Amino acid sequence: MPSFKIKEFIAREILDSRAEPTLEVRLELADGNSAKASVPSGTSTGKYEAWELRDRDPRRFNGKGVLKAVNNVNTILNQTLRGKDVRDQIRLDETMKRVDGTPNKRKLGANAILGVSLACARAAASQSKLPLYRYLRKCFGIKDNKFFLPTPMFNIFNGGKHADTNLDFQEFMIIPEPEKHHLGKAKLLPFKEKIRHGAEVFHCLGKVLKERGFDTDTGSEGGYAPDIFSSVQALEMILAAIIRAGLTPGVDMSLGIDVGSSILYNEDKKRYIFRLDQAAFSNITLVGLYYEWFRTYPIIYLEDGLSQDDWEGWQELTELLGEEIMLVGDDLFVTNAARLKKWIGKGVANGIIIKPNQIGTLTETVECVNLAKKNNYQVIVSHRSGETTDDFIADLAVAVGADHIKAGAPSRGERVAKYNRLMEIEEELK
Repeated sequence: MPSFKIKEFIAREILDSRAEPTLEVRLELADGNSAKASVPSGTSTGKYEAWELRDRDPRRFNGKGVLKAVNNVNTILNQTLRGKDVRDQIRLDETMKRVDGTPNKRKLGANAILGVSLACARAAASQSKLPLYRYLRKCFGIKDNKFFLPTPMFNIFNGGKHADTNLDFQEFMIIPEPEKHHLGKAKLLPFKEKIRHGAEVFHCLGKVLKERGFDTDTGSEGGYAPDIFSSVQALEMILAAIIRAGLTPGVDMSLGIDVGSSILYNEDKKRYIFRLDQAAFSNITLVGLYYEWFRTYPIIYLEDGLSQDDWEGWQELTELLGEEIMLVGDDLFVTNAARLKKWIGKGVANGIIIKPNQIGTLTETVECVNLAKKNNYQVIVSHRSGETTDDFIADLAVAVGADHIKAGAPSRGERVAKYNRLMEIEEELK
């Protein structure tokens, strides 16, 4: 009989995709079986996110080491959870929150707590002989009997804090339409075909860039990151790549933008400052710019279009475009059900980014998803800029019935790992 009893957690410091430290947690069970999980890390982080514990020792990794978080797993969390049943996910997560005792997990570190939380779920799934996505649905009592694959959003043009480039906006994405339109008819497009379309457009964009004299170096999420002349130029080159791939913009493939506007907002001037376009916008004029772009380009997705504290601007934006496109909060909600609940009735956004490390436990992540879905918000499960090859979020997205997944461009191993896992799940579901 398989054992579900926790014997020991063993955490260690590893490197993420940016060559910066993060932690991996291996969980050993009483019967000798084990499971492990690693924790991603963000570059552009909202100020309301749970606390990522770093050592701040300038002698190691420029102060970014995570040995304190590792030690908290190997000592405090080991002592607290040893002998517990890994299937009791909600109680395990609540116990870790109680032991930490701070509102944002500042004592133990959200990175330490999340590593343990994810490792417990993966171990329980393995011991139960269930794929992780099926186990998560059972664990959290998600009633839907059907599984479907989220639509991928490929960040093929990196900017902002995700690249050493002059582009202000963080991400320009391509989004395969959920249905393939042909001769006036529409049929469901398989996930693997969405991946193929994304990869083909990605390569076509590389060709477009080379032909126009731009370099094809990539940013931290695998997308191209050349210095360009304007944000509009990025949109135009992506459209050219879509057409070159034999697809129709707005029919087969649409566009999405993650502005990352919190880092562009100047509190003293009360303006959003765009260096590349040499412009400064109030929240109202910036909303007007987004409206103009929506009318000009096949944009169906806008993330963090305004700052995390600009509630007046968010309400204006949602009133103007909320019926037309996805208006998604990342820094705005930080996978926090309390923040989402606070503003759900105030006409702010219609979609939410879900990043487990923003909140620190799997249970709280699922609670936030459930609240979003109950209120008809689009759910987008997302990676971080500092990723590992752990593909947990792929199973999570399927388990919770996410509408979309963001895992970066269809390049770099830590990004492709998520897409490959989803294609594997698609085969299993057949």
